Amino acid sequence: MTTINMQTMRYINLLDRASHVKTRKCFMYNNMIIFAVPKVFISQAIGPDASHVRSIQEQIGKKVRIIEEAKGMEDASRFVSDVVAPLSFKSLETKEGMFVLTAGSQSKAALIGRNKRRYDELQQILKDSFGLDLRIV
Repeated sequence: MTTINMQTMRYINLLDRASHVKTRKCFMYNNMIIFAVPKVFISQAIGPDASHVRSIQEQIGKKVRIIEEAKGMEDASRFVSDVVAPLSFKSLETKEGMFVLTAGSQSKAALIGRNKRRYDELQQILKDSFGLDLRIV
């Protein structure tokens, strides 16, 4: 379970005011705000012609993405691919109490990012969502 700081709470409240969708999962990845909402509320959160997403982006000055939240470990691969899109990877496995993400050389470099910034962000997201560490191979 992650603690929610004031900035994250502001983002969550902004989504609630714009689309009337409540969520507890909001995080930063690659200078983008990502909201994870239940599958039935995705279209409501995005809004007609993405109007809710655009209004949030204008207010905070950052890109916003709305994805489906993971229901459990079986959704981990889909959840990670939604977070890192448009990048792709070959597979995501659970070994020895950690996620092992297998990627090609170009994808691996992009997933790690300069100074391991994206790697650290993704590792924190997975730690908060599933309680497991991450290793990129």
